[in-house]
Amino acid sequence: MTPMRVEPLPESLYCRDQLAGVLVTAEQIAARVAELGAQITRDYQGDRPLVLGVLKGSFMFLADLLRQIQLPCGLDFITVSTYGDEAISSHEMVVVEEPGAPLEGRRVLIVEDIVDTGHTLAWLADWVGRSAAEVRICTLLDKPDRRETPVHLDYVGFEVPDEFLVGYGLDYAQCYRNLPYVAVLKPEVYERPAES
Repeated sequence: MTPMRVEPLPESLYCRDQLAGVLVTAEQIAARVAELGAQITRDYQGDRPLVLGVLKGSFMFLADLLRQIQLPCGLDFITVSTYGDEAISSHEMVVVEEPGAPLEGRRVLIVEDIVDTGHTLAWLADWVGRSAAEVRICTLLDKPDRRETPVHLDYVGFEVPDEFLVGYGLDYAQCYRNLPYVAVLKPEVYERPAES
């Protein structure tokens, strides 16, 4: 993997002291999302896929990606809980909210914010695949150094290093989702002991 350069943070940023820098800029994200949208449009030409967003992390990426897909497509969401407020995944899957749209016989494109261990996406692809005719996965970020379970990714925005990343929908303890780029969270933020 080609090393990614961490960019400096804006001076006025409210959480500047908690971040090490910007890993993927808003401009880089916009350009890559346009490329992914064009590729998905070509791959699904003549069909009407169901785009299934994994909440909450994928919401920004999904909204921008949908605007770049030049096809009629369905949209639904699924909420799968694994992280809570912890920095390390429990690997236990809990479906908090199932999609309302029927999956039977559909070509489903799962849209995720980040893939690290692969446990969630492998489980989710299997769960959706029990009904759907086809399952493909699109992720904004892929962290292959953390992979523990094999999972096939059809569309990848960026391959990223093993850092704790926040922004553009990604959170830590429900914070930082509103940043317009992907930033590296300083270890002292997620390694500090829980407040009693």
